[in-house]
Amino acid sequence: MSAAPAAMIGQTEAVAPGTQFDEDRLAGYLGGVIPGMTGGIALHQFQGGQSNPTFLLETNAGKLVLRRKPAGVLLASAHAVDREYRITRALFEAGLPVPEPLVLCEDTDVIGTMFYVMRHVPGRAFWDPRMPDLSREDRAAVYDSANATLAELHRVDFAALGLADYGRPGNYFARQIARWSRQYDASRTRDIPEMDRLIAWLPDAIPEMGERSTIIHGDYSFHNLLIHPTEPRVAAVIDWELSTLGDPLGDLTYHMMEWTRPEGVDLRGTLMGKDLAALGIPSAGDYARAYRDRTGFDVDPTHPFYTAFNLFRVAAILQGIAGRAAGGVQTAANANEVIQRIEPLAKAAWRSAREAGAA
Repeated sequence: MSAAPAAMIGQTEAVAPGTQFDEDRLAGYLGGVIPGMTGGIALHQFQGGQSNPTFLLETNAGKLVLRRKPAGVLLASAHAVDREYRITRALFEAGLPVPEPLVLCEDTDVIGTMFYVMRHVPGRAFWDPRMPDLSREDRAAVYDSANATLAELHRVDFAALGLADYGRPGNYFARQIARWSRQYDASRTRDIPEMDRLIAWLPDAIPEMGERSTIIHGDYSFHNLLIHPTEPRVAAVIDWELSTLGDPLGDLTYHMMEWTRPEGVDLRGTLMGKDLAALGIPSAGDYARAYRDRTGFDVDPTHPFYTAFNLFRVAAILQGIAGRAAGGVQTAANANEVIQRIEPLAKAAWRSAREAGAA
């Protein structure tokens, strides 16, 4: 949820002010826990990433990635890098496409906050869902791989992986609405009437659905999918901060915002109104059918409630950035630009709520 080049994201830059730490101390710590690692590190920070600052470490043991909690006062339950480590460890061992996690450090004396380190996975992360640099055939293959990867995640037996306590099964949307309503209020910096209307309307507007519980990534979008450097397939799914157990529609409908996101409410592009056949991108209906065929789940992701919910959720997440920035904790240089998206997202969410019957 940050500014990026039109096609892809994932470039690195110098470490931003306010996120620096003692590199020599980190190198010494890692040298004691990662086999074969000796000497210093070359440190770079990944662009974007509004929540947990992420760094590329070049070492004699290869390229590594470090994810840390930001410094400062944080909202309860936010920035849980230990949960990220746990879920990626379980999924990596089960053979799913995630980076290999190497070590979780809960000792805040090392770099000032909890962090974990994983293997670097080379790949391309697309910001614009139209993926203008790809051929029509490769674009179609990438979308099919993203669909298959999400279906594979949702078919995982999470209890068999020791993750039965990773979240509370059932009532996913009700829990999410309550969570993001609380976090919005906790980080509120100004009043946005549409957000207050959504907080009041959403809990009683959840469509009737069967009880399904799967692992939920929570931010399954192309900016969190690393596409193989030369092949049109998902090499790794990254950024598991919002993962939990819940209804797979939570992931599917958020992912399918690519088709329904109104123009201009997000720094990313949209597929709304585009010639999908010419691009080689499936229609929303065809994409949902492919997912249903792969999972066997009888789901309908097209109800406008889901658009309203997901736009509201993104607005609440960005409000957390606004709250941290107001408190002097800013984890990306373009935080102010991102904050400007909160009200347009809220207004677009309320429009979708009106389509779903809100008065």
